[in-house]
Amino acid sequence: MRILALDTALPAVSLCILDSGALEPLALESIPMERGHAEALMPMVARAMAKVDGGFASLERIAVTVGPGSFTGIRIGIAAARGMALALGIETVGVSTLAAFAAPLLFEEAESIVVSAIDARHGHVFFTAYGPGGRVLTSPRILLLRDACRLLGAGRVRAVGSGAWLLKEEALKIGCEINVVNAGPAPDIVAVARLGLAADPANAPARPLYLKAPDVKPSAIPSLPRVPS
Repeated sequence: MRILALDTALPAVSLCILDSGALEPLALESIPMERGHAEALMPMVARAMAKVDGGFASLERIAVTVGPGSFTGIRIGIAAARGMALALGIETVGVSTLAAFAAPLLFEEAESIVVSAIDARHGHVFFTAYGPGGRVLTSPRILLLRDACRLLGAGRVRAVGSGAWLLKEEALKIGCEINVVNAGPAPDIVAVARLGLAADPANAPARPLYLKAPDVKPSAIPSLPRVPS
């Protein structure tokens, strides 16, 4: 199976094209950016597809990150994935950014907890924790840093994601140790592709995973003056 993986949920636009069982992607590009995801994505897709034999017609699935992350970025990626999949007559799958951050570590060491934490600002993180073999210990949620640390308790913990250092600093306050493995702003796009290949489309819809309300709220509408009766 050949898959196109897209990620616009966090401060980067990334994509790769990967065949099942292959060690290396056929094409890969990633550009860090805070804004401009919509303008950057489709030219990147065009460049990547031009590098592979068969072009768009060779794709069998599209994977896209569904959050948590930027509301605008999530919508951009999902809309692009759905639109291309509809035009090509292929399936889409959604991949959590938290799972993508954690994926490279889940089967490396049997005795450690792997925590995926994304900075959600204002002292919060998007958070999930995995045990040996990738078993989910804590489902994706948004937590205060101190509450996330209290969930972990004692034991060896490895952390990934843009909130990993924040989590480590908070853990030190309560006497816990966290080993930060990867604190990058966005997950490895190849991990997104591999998770997309393994996903069951029935259980991994390309649907937004929002864990908090938008930071930007609509302006209040001023009251109209009362008309004398």
